[in-house]
Amino acid sequence: MTSPDLVLAAGAVLWRPAASGEGIEIALVHRPKYDDWSHPKGKLKRGETAEECALREIREETGQSCALGARLPTVRYMANGRPKEVTYWAARALGGTFTPTREIDALAWLPPAPARRRLTQAHDRELLDVLLATTAR
Repeated sequence: MTSPDLVLAAGAVLWRPAASGEGIEIALVHRPKYDDWSHPKGKLKRGETAEECALREIREETGQSCALGARLPTVRYMANGRPKEVTYWAARALGGTFTPTREIDALAWLPPAPARRRLTQAHDRELLDVLLATTAR
């Protein structure tokens, strides 16, 4: 049973093969409201599964369709005084076009090391580390 105050969300560490053919690139989104860089994620809508939410949020925030892969660690933290639980996957980008919005004003595709440095939150860096250790080699 979950607390009525618990905020449920889902997202992914979105990746694609690098254009050079060597390695991968990681998609990071910039949220102007918080002036931070993170992985695409968002709150579940009523009746939506975590998988459906992750796919929807990736499409809304990056313009990309994707294939969900390995499940990554669930992240728990306090947000605006409420507990938040975010379910994450590794996700391979399949294509699409980014359009800036008020919520997400920039998308960056970066090799893993620069992506890790740009991520604002430690838990986002940890998710990237797990992805690199288990997926998308």
